[in-house]
Amino acid sequence: METSDLAAALRPRLPSPLQPVEDERFARHGVRLLLKRDDLIHTDLPGNKWRKLAPNLRAAAGRPVLTFGGAYSNHLRATAAAGRLLGFPTIGVVRGHELAARPLNPSLSRCSADGMRLLFADRASYRAKGDPDVLARFLRTAGVGADDVYVVPEGGSNALAAQGCTELGRELRDHADHTGRVDVVAVACGTGGTLAGLAAGLGEGQRAIGFPVLRGSFLGEAIRTLQQEAFGGPAGHWSLDDRFHFGGYARTSPGLDAFARDFGERHGMPVERVYVAKALYGLSVLAAEGAFPAGSTVVAVVTGREDGPAQASSR
Repeated sequence: METSDLAAALRPRLPSPLQPVEDERFARHGVRLLLKRDDLIHTDLPGNKWRKLAPNLRAAAGRPVLTFGGAYSNHLRATAAAGRLLGFPTIGVVRGHELAARPLNPSLSRCSADGMRLLFADRASYRAKGDPDVLARFLRTAGVGADDVYVVPEGGSNALAAQGCTELGRELRDHADHTGRVDVVAVACGTGGTLAGLAAGLGEGQRAIGFPVLRGSFLGEAIRTLQQEAFGGPAGHWSLDDRFHFGGYARTSPGLDAFARDFGERHGMPVERVYVAKALYGLSVLAAEGAFPAGSTVVAVVTGREDGPAQASSR
């Protein structure tokens, strides 16, 4: 299926809206904040999920799609929803064999309701999912052959996903209004595909900042590898600030929760905790530290939305 056919079938809202917000935490430092509302792209494939999945679904060409994620994976939910909407089978390998004996949480229940077959993997096998022998075992369990299924990595991040996310950068590259061009674009990062493509799509003099939501220093190398595979080498100007993971994936703190509630009340937008809150909080700290010259326009990419039970836990 061509990308144009996908767009016709799913009707994504593109380009996504760019929303100015008046917030004194930025204004007092001479910084203008805009929100890139990728969460409004599609009801079932919001945020970077459309941008990363669309090129992979085109490559899958109607074959079953097998992919990976944790118990609350937004990527699994988006893939399952795409399968329902477009009529192709989906298989989700879920981290945590112990979950097979428990009632499905709301996120996995949605995946199942959308027709996704769930396979629960022990954590050692899940960590080794990139090993061809381990992947072959998953395929045998699912009852599909390697030539009959299209495999998408965890989080949807591969070369095609990075290429798809360049459009996000291009939408911001040429933006200008009475305040001038966009200077900095920030995004929270899990697997790095969005930042890899975003940076590649930005223009000269623009830069991207990524806020990892997981602990560890692996993400920089992952992004460099993705850019090599997608673009043949480094692309665009980007950096990572790993101070704002709040303990790791799906972890938060009372301070972060208070910040997210306050931001949402001020600007009429519930703030998703796992990714978006950490990016906004990180930007507010950088503004206070003087990281952006007065007169800068900074964009925060809203990659997801707060919908349903809270998924984050306090540290």
